[in-house]
Amino acid sequence: MGGIREFLREDIGRGDITSEALIGDRRGSGKVIARQDCVIAGLEEAAEAFSILGLRTRSLVRDGDRVCSGTAVLEVEGDLRSILSGERVALNMLMRMSGIATATSEVLAACRERNPGIIIAGTRKTTPGFRRYEKKAVVLGGGDPHRFGLDDGILIKDNHLAVVGSISAAVKAAKKASFTKKVEVEVTSLEGAREAAEAGADIILVDNMAPKEAGDCRDEIKAIDPRILVEASGGITPITAPDYAASVDIISLGWLTHSARAADLSLDITSLEH
Repeated sequence: MGGIREFLREDIGRGDITSEALIGDRRGSGKVIARQDCVIAGLEEAAEAFSILGLRTRSLVRDGDRVCSGTAVLEVEGDLRSILSGERVALNMLMRMSGIATATSEVLAACRERNPGIIIAGTRKTTPGFRRYEKKAVVLGGGDPHRFGLDDGILIKDNHLAVVGSISAAVKAAKKASFTKKVEVEVTSLEGAREAAEAGADIILVDNMAPKEAGDCRDEIKAIDPRILVEASGGITPITAPDYAASVDIISLGWLTHSARAADLSLDITSLEH
């Protein structure tokens, strides 16, 4: 799993030859500015990147805050060469994480107009090595991280069912694994939803269904056991998500971590010491 020190080593390599050629032993400060309205995420990570390079930082807002374009979000002070050497990694993390947090916040707001109790969740469709940061950004945007990894929850999917042979057999086997873990199963039809509910699944994921079909499955599932949570997933985007909000308890979107656009932030040098 990637870490901030590794990200810095990747970018700086054997040294920032441009800054070393142009800038002597000088100190100064800079500010990170939001160039668009967004939900800020990644301040802690940006500050850590600068701190590793011996710089001092001060957060001017908090992770999870919504800010307007032009807002200064972070100050950094110290050796100018180090500020410039850490700039890209710090900004990349802020931009990527803030983009995810902003998208999550916007999807959640749109869906809660239809269903105030809806949960918007991420998925495991994340950038290898960067999952912890992307999942954190989903949470900062008001969403749920869903499973962090395969060891974090039981989710029976289509290929598991292809091997086991039936939804009922798969749910029964999964429930023997641990009493502490909820069992979630993915279904693609009303019949599958009914079988999963009758087998005792705790969460049923209706996959790649239209909103009406998902709602029909929810009604069937809740009639069998109203405690079962119903989750919709599969190709859902910020545009289509609100259409599902009244039909299910949870909407999970891989889009949040594989397609959300990075937020626009930049670093400006604001003072020089002579």
